[in-house]
Amino acid sequence: MDLHGKRIILGSASPRRKELLRGLDLEFETDTGNTFTEDFRNITSLHEIPAMMSRGKSHGFHRQLSPDEILITSDTVVICGDEVMGKPRDREDAVRMLRKLSGRRHEVVTAVTIRSAGKEETFSDTAFVRFRELGKEEIDYYIDKYRPYDKAGAYAVQEWIGYIGIESIEGSFYTIMGLPVFQVYRHLEKFLSEV
Repeated sequence: MDLHGKRIILGSASPRRKELLRGLDLEFETDTGNTFTEDFRNITSLHEIPAMMSRGKSHGFHRQLSPDEILITSDTVVICGDEVMGKPRDREDAVRMLRKLSGRRHEVVTAVTIRSAGKEETFSDTAFVRFRELGKEEIDYYIDKYRPYDKAGAYAVQEWIGYIGIESIEGSFYTIMGLPVFQVYRHLEKFLSEV
């Protein structure tokens, strides 16, 4: 992809997002300086939360973007029933989340914001995941060994719990990992052609 002399900045500390963006063979740097405080208590539409958070992270970036920079921010949530699951607060919260996901189908929504000094775009992608019934020992083992406290819904699809627990996926595996790279590539290509 021709970057038209632009520099891409990934505004995320997530090792998964870095890995996925690297998979597009794009040169980028990471800068996680941000003043945004994540809070979605007053949002009425659950599906709007990731887009709002992604935009918030973009606008909370710690400095002005220069004309040759493009910032990419993202947010992922798990929606199970009427509950939005972000990152678990502690072990007890992680256990609660995995028990709720056990034997059920849930949604994973990832939103991405691409922003330059003069232009901005936010888009989302949704995937559906079904877990089989998970035993207490399996949940305890996963949490104690993998410590999924930085993951929405208290799990990572590419880790042990995904291997043994996920029955089916509808949609993009990478959306569940935290970055819908097929859409990022397409939107970034269009974005770059218009700046």
